[in-house]
This record gives sequence, structure tokens and C-alpha cells, in this order.
Amino acid sequence: MSKDIFIDHNVAKNFSNPLDKEYKKLVKWLIRYDARNLSNNAYLVVSNKLIVEYCTSPGHPHSSTNIIIIIDIFTKQGRLNKISNRDIKNFQRKYFKRHIVRRFSSNPPDWEHIPVVMLSDRKYALSRDAGFRNDVNNFPGFSALAAKRPQDIPYDQ
Repeated sequence: MSKDIFIDHNVAKNFSNPLDKEYKKLVKWLIRYDARNLSNNAYLVVSNKLIVEYCTSPGHPHSSTNIIIIIDIFTKQGRLNKISNRDIKNFQRKYFKRHIVRRFSSNPPDWEHIPVVMLSDRKYALSRDAGFRNDVNNFPGFSALAAKRPQDIPYDQ
């Protein structure tokens, strides 16, 4: 099982300076690479839609630069856990039943990210969106953990 994590675009903006202590630890964990023991390396869970959000995120002009650099490094090192559009659609067809979708508290555009987390190895997500975190943490039949801050997830274990 890879040590993967989903990082929402609204969290990725915190990778640019100034970084607080917890984000420094997260970024350090992400970029650390051991070619001899690949199982100890961090993996990033992404989808096409999430990568587009990273690239087009509003805010500070350089807010997405660091996550794009991390994605480039991870791509070269084979450390992206990329969930395909087909897998996302299949997950939605199977699990997004009417009674479940009615309980979602996140915005419909974010619903495509729920399968990305659920199809990841560890089912860890960082997001500032309370509705999205609620939907991930309470998705029936899965044990996932979504948190607002890095220190609230055992990402490095």
C-alpha cells in the first residue's frame, strides 16, 4: 500500500511562502524520496480535474507553483496515484445512490473528488472545505479521513 494523500486545491495554496510549521513538515514529507525503499515515499492522489484546479486556482499569483512543481517531480518519480475519469464515473454509478447524494453537504462540482479519495490506498484527504470533509468522513461503506490541517492526519505513518 502506498503512502498516498489527496490534497485539495484550497490546501495546496498553503505550500507557498510563508509556510507554517505543519505545512513545512507536510511539504518535507512529500518531497523526501528514497530510491532504495519506495514504500516509504509519499504519493499524491490526483485526478485530471484536480490537476486543472491546481493550475487555475485563484489567489496569490504563485500559490499553485509549488504544487505544480511537486506534481512534476512525482510524475518523474512515478509517485502519482492518478485516478482515471473512467474509474471516477464507475465509482459514482455504483455508490452515488440518490439517498446518499441527498445527504452531501459539499458543492456538486466537488463530488468528483469524493471517488478520488475513496479509490486511493489510504483514503486520506486534506481540504479546507467543511462540506467536502463531512462527505468524505461520512461516506457509507468506507473508512476515510479528511481533515483541515496536516497535523490532524497521520500522513507520515
